[in-house]
Amino acid sequence: MNTVHTGGTPDVLLQLLSPAGVRLADADLDPWVAEMTGNDLAALYRDMVVVRRIDAEATALQRQGELGLWPPLLGQEAAQIGSGRALRADDFVFSSYRENAVAWCRGVAPTDILRVWRGTAQSGWDPLVHRMATPSIIIGAQTLHATGWAMGARFDGADSVAVAYFGDGATSEGDVNEALVFAASFQAPVVFFCQNNHWAISEPVGLQARAGIAGRAPGFGIPSLRIDGNDILAVMAATRLALNRARTGGGPTFIEAVTYRMGPHTTADDPTRYRPAAELEEWAKKDPILRLGRLLDSLGLLTPELEAETQAVADATAAELRAGCIGLPDPEPLTVLANVYATPHTGIDRQRAEYAAYLASFEPTGGKDS
Repeated sequence: MNTVHTGGTPDVLLQLLSPAGVRLADADLDPWVAEMTGNDLAALYRDMVVVRRIDAEATALQRQGELGLWPPLLGQEAAQIGSGRALRADDFVFSSYRENAVAWCRGVAPTDILRVWRGTAQSGWDPLVHRMATPSIIIGAQTLHATGWAMGARFDGADSVAVAYFGDGATSEGDVNEALVFAASFQAPVVFFCQNNHWAISEPVGLQARAGIAGRAPGFGIPSLRIDGNDILAVMAATRLALNRARTGGGPTFIEAVTYRMGPHTTADDPTRYRPAAELEEWAKKDPILRLGRLLDSLGLLTPELEAETQAVADATAAELRAGCIGLPDPEPLTVLANVYATPHTGIDRQRAEYAAYLASFEPTGGKDS
C-alpha cells in the first residue's frame, strides 16, 4: 500500500486499528509502532480518558459561568494524543485553540489551559518551557509561525521539528497555503497536521473540499498521508514517519487525520441547528477511546484495576482543574499593558498613565457626603 503520496489525490484512509478494536496490518506504518507494549497502549488509553474528562469538566465550568468560552475536543482525542506523544521534547508545537490534549502531552498544567478562557491572562503558559506556542485564535496563522520556526531550526543545524495543528476549515485560508509554499521551497522540517473533523463551525467539509484534503499538499510538492484520525496507532505511526522525514532532511509532510467533532465548535455554538443526528450517531460508533479499549480487552489488558486507576487519575485531574480555575486571582488592571512591547515604549507609557488616572477616578475622595 502506498502510504506517502507525492502526487494525485490520496483517497486511501490508512488504519492500524479498526472501529471494532481489531489490529490491522500495514507494511509502511507498522514499523513505526512495532515497539509498542501493552503498558504503552494502556498509557495512551489513560491519556485519552483523562483529556476527555478535562474537556467535560471545562465544558461544565463554562456552562456554570466560570469560563467565558470553551472549545471542546470531544471525539478528537486519538488525533491529538497519538501525535502529541510522538513528539520529542525539543520539537515545537504551534496549535489552534482546540489542541488541549496536545498541551496535556507537552506537560501544561490543567489550570494553565483555562487561564485565557477565564479571562485572567493573555496567555496560559510559557511557550519556551513547554515547547508549545500559546494557541492561535486567527485561523491558520500558526502554520506560518511553524514554518518560520522550522526554517530557523534548519539554519541552526538542529534536527528539531515544528508541528502545526489546524482544522479542515483552515485549509481554505491564505496563511495555510502560503506556509505550504515556503515549507516546500525551503524544505523546512515541519509537519502540517490537519484534523479534518468534518465541520468548520457550521460549514461541512464537503462544501470547501470536493476531494480528500491530503490531496492538496502534493500540488505544493509536499508528500501527504490520509489517516483514520480516530485510530491512535495509525496517528502515532504517521506522525513518527513524518517527524523522521523532517529530521533527516526530507522536508515537510502533510497529514490529514480524518476524525469528527462530536461536540459544538465552541460552547457558544449549537450544532443541532446544522448537523444531522444520524451523522453523530454513526461517528459515535468510531469512538477512539472505545476502539482502543476493545483492543486492550482483546489482549486481556483492560482489567478492572486499569479502569479504576484510569478513572481515579481522570477524577483527580478534573478536581484539580476545577479548583485551579475557580481559584485564579483577578489580574491587576494595569497588567493588560505589561507585555505589549518587549522594550520600553513611550506610547504604552502614555496609555498606562491615562488608564491609571481613569481607574483612580473611581476611588473614593475621602470627603463627607453632602
